[in-house]
Parts: sequence; structure tokens; C-alpha cells
Amino acid sequence: MDRLQAMKVFERVVEEGGFAAAARAMDMSPPVVTRMVAELEQHLGTRLLQRTTRKLALTDAGDAYLQRVRNILHEIDDAEAAAAANTRDLRGTIRIVAAPVLATNFLAPMVALWHASFPKLMLDISIDAFASARVDEFDVTIMVAGEDFDANIVARPLLQGEAIVVASPAYLERRGIPREPQDLMLHDHLRDSGMAARSQMGPGRKLRLQSLSGDLPVQEVDVPTVLQSVSTELLLRAAVDGAGVAVTSRLLAEEHLARGELVHILPGWIFSRYTIYAALPSGRMLPARTKVFLDFLSKHVSLAVAQQRGQVR
Repeated sequence: MDRLQAMKVFERVVEEGGFAAAARAMDMSPPVVTRMVAELEQHLGTRLLQRTTRKLALTDAGDAYLQRVRNILHEIDDAEAAAAANTRDLRGTIRIVAAPVLATNFLAPMVALWHASFPKLMLDISIDAFASARVDEFDVTIMVAGEDFDANIVARPLLQGEAIVVASPAYLERRGIPREPQDLMLHDHLRDSGMAARSQMGPGRKLRLQSLSGDLPVQEVDVPTVLQSVSTELLLRAAVDGAGVAVTSRLLAEEHLARGELVHILPGWIFSRYTIYAALPSGRMLPARTKVFLDFLSKHVSLAVAQQRGQVR
């Protein structure tokens, strides 16, 4: 048995969701693909895939083995790429995970430029609202962390920003404009229930605001929650439609603020300062293709910001 080829076949079966689909993708016959996976399972002495008439699922052993196999195959790709004299000759796949809002507003504006610069390096971008919990599963994790971030991971800072409180003009006309943080007790809160938001909540899920100047005490306000979600886009749309007040990135709100769809309330206060990081798995040598991607992100992060602000058409 060619163990390396068997690993590649096993990975492709999982990615394609079946033996027949993997066979087509690899230009092999289905019986050969089935046999190679069976031989691999026999060699390992454990079942990797649970087969039914309707679907294919990884066993616990298969899931753990798949993570190791992907790392091994990536290392092989890197070893082959190391011989290339020019970074444009690098090839392979960079596996990335990001929260939906970061994938859409941060990564997407750079994809076309990336492909033009490195046509043989494919980006495989997964979406997970809790991406920061999966750092060791991917080559790069794009994540947001607050000022108190002190995790034991390798992370490159890419962009800093602030989270502010916003509401629509129609909502404020109906409910009044908050002048002080405590005024929010009389308003409806559209709450981000993601991990970044939870880390900034005080006791009882109170909204915790700090003065922009830093010379006033932190205010914790018990704001009635009428909607909560991990989806930033959903909460932002609800705010634009007049459902309540929301905390969002100043960068994401800028377009709506410029069009008059949202109003920045309590401008002397912010919810938090945050940093967008590119986090790397611990204990793993940095592959050449990952380093190229990190350098690209650092160089072109301003493009994503300009795209979001509508400065680049």
C-alpha cells in the first residue's frame, strides 16, 4: 500500500463527501478509492469512516487522523515548494477560518488581488462564529480580541478598531436619544452573543461602556435585550430597521452612518477597543505558503479597510 497516496485519497473522500465523488476528482475508479481507504483502515486497525446508504461520516478516530493527515500533506507541499526560487511558484492550499463578518468584510476584498499575486496558492476559507476556539485546526485563524487578550498562541496583529453604540434615526425619534450611558436602561438592546461580546459584559450581562478619553469611571448598564445573535450582519440590519440599539465596529457602521441609516449615540463612550489578529497553530513550523499569506495580509490590510469605507471602487 502506498500510504501517502492512501492519505491523499482518504482526505479527498472526506472533502468530496463520498467515494465516487473523490474518484472523479482524482481521476481514479471508485473501486480503487474504496479499496485504498479500506486498506488504510486495516493498516491502522481502526475504522475511519462510518458508511451508510445515505451519507459518509467520520468516526472519532477518523476525525483525529484527518487533522494529522492534513498537517502531513501540508508539510509535504511545503517541502516541495521550498525548492522554488520565486514565491509565485509556491503552490498548495492555505486553510483559513474566520468569523462570518471578518470573512465578508476583511478577507473578501483581498481575494482577487491574492489570486493575481499567487495564482497557484488556493485559499480554503471556513466560516465559524467561534473561530478563535479552532486555532490549532487551521493554518491561519482570523479572529478579534479585546484589549485584555492574553492567550497562549502565536498571533500577528493586523488592524485595531473600536466598537461603538448605534441606532437608527427612526428608533431614536420614537424612543429618545440617550445622553448618558445610564439612559440606555430605557432602550432595547440588540446583543452580540459572540465570545468577544461576552468577554466585555459585566455581571448579569450588563453593557459595559468606557469613556473615550479614559478619564471617567467605566459604566455598566442593565439594558433590556430584545434580540441576541452571533451574527453581526443580522444585528446591524435590525438596528438599521429600527429594532433597537446595537454595539458594532465603527468600521462596519461607517457606511450606514454616512448614509444616515444609523446614528452614533453616546459619542464620548465606546464599548471596547479591539484588534484583528491572524493566529497560528502552536508547536508547528511556519510553512512558506503561510508566511507569504501573513505578509500579504499585513501589506494589504489597508485595502480591506478602504473597500469597507467605500473609498475603493
